[in-house]
Amino acid sequence: MTLFLNILFLIIGMILLVVGADIFVDGSSSVARRLKISALIIGLTIVSIGTSLPELSVSFVAALNHKADMSVGNVIGSNIFNSLVVLGMSALLVPIAVKKSMLKFELPLLIAITTLVFIVSWLITPKQIGLWVGVILLMLFVGFITLQIVFAKKEQKQLKQNDDNEEKETKKEGPLWKAIIFIIGGIAAIWFGGECVTSTASYIAKFFGMSEALVALTIVAVGTSLPELVTSIVAAKKGENDIALGNAVGSDIFNILLILGISATISGSLGTSLSVSPSVIIDLGFGLFVCILIFIFALTSNKVNKIEGGILVTLYIGYVAYLIITQIVFPVSWSF
Repeated sequence: MTLFLNILFLIIGMILLVVGADIFVDGSSSVARRLKISALIIGLTIVSIGTSLPELSVSFVAALNHKADMSVGNVIGSNIFNSLVVLGMSALLVPIAVKKSMLKFELPLLIAITTLVFIVSWLITPKQIGLWVGVILLMLFVGFITLQIVFAKKEQKQLKQNDDNEEKETKKEGPLWKAIIFIIGGIAAIWFGGECVTSTASYIAKFFGMSEALVALTIVAVGTSLPELVTSIVAAKKGENDIALGNAVGSDIFNILLILGISATISGSLGTSLSVSPSVIIDLGFGLFVCILIFIFALTSNKVNKIEGGILVTLYIGYVAYLIITQIVFPVSWSF
């Protein structure tokens, strides 16, 4: 297959990932509303997981094909992109207010789990993320979702809703079969898109002499993070600051707990640990620094303002420049 066709299929794959995630979320939300699940729970679970489905598809397929750098690099690259570009661009449009609950729970949790993965891959089991780490991450994911649902139900009890309005909203929903087709079609598009992105990105990396980790950290990470970027920018424009911030932070948490957890578990089940190259460990350390920086921004004024948003976007430009210089222009072989 020629380079042109690979680039074409890479673009098609990314489009399928974005469209598939959007269709899946619409279908799932429709079914959830029919089952009288609150909009808050839908946002905290289905929508957040839905926007992370592209990353899940790519990392899952990469893990099955023993492409560890692609699997891990996609998660780390997506988290860095979410934190710097998604949140940064949103803050440039409108200062993002940060709720106290976010400062007390989600942001510290993100820092904690990123630190855990960084320490494990660097010191405890150098250059590897084993089966036991994957299982722990998945257990933490289940606990995180459970807590989110508990918090949502408590909030829901405090809100008085009109039963007539609920009935009207339910009647406005399209037929159930249509929602189910959306769900199945969305999953199919996401899976096929993940296959396209993984295989073509690997070919492009080899063609240009680039590492799979570099492609995953840049091209693949940006492509799979498009749902988060679009969602957060639209939310910021509409003044839904909590959605913009929650989408970025929530997706980062899902990426580590669910996607990296599944990838490590799959690799472990296949008899091999998920290998992590030294350069990717450095990227993971940078991702941890970004998490702490955002927490400091949020802690000082309970918001991420336009200047801080500009700093985040500038950091991403510098990060991409660093990747290009150290892996393409003047290749550096890290060893530790």
